[in-house]
Amino acid sequence: MAAKDVLGRRGEDLAAHHLQQQGLVILSRNWRCHRGELDLVATDRSRLVVCEVKTRSAARFGSPAEAVGRAKARRIRQITQLWLATHRVRWVQIRFDVVAVVAEPGRPVEITHYRGAF
Repeated sequence: MAAKDVLGRRGEDLAAHHLQQQGLVILSRNWRCHRGELDLVATDRSRLVVCEVKTRSAARFGSPAEAVGRAKARRIRQITQLWLATHRVRWVQIRFDVVAVVAEPGRPVEITHYRGAF
């Protein structure tokens, strides 16, 4: 497995743990379809929370969350509609979050959770 994939997997593990500590229940991890992938799909028991996880080994080029632009947000929204159809969810309030993870070697991991990011 490539180093970036190991880093990304670690970031998703940390983000999932963070969400669970916040009281969310993880419904899907790395859900894939022909349009792409959803990193984490969770619920806070009143709404669906679709979470994009961005992990970097350093923040010198800005927050990892900055990598989620309009096109990425639009694609996540489209993929979410496919997730809803696949799981036969007819109507639910949805919140789109971003979890930014900075895992710089030799330093504590920084996790920033942007609720309702887009």
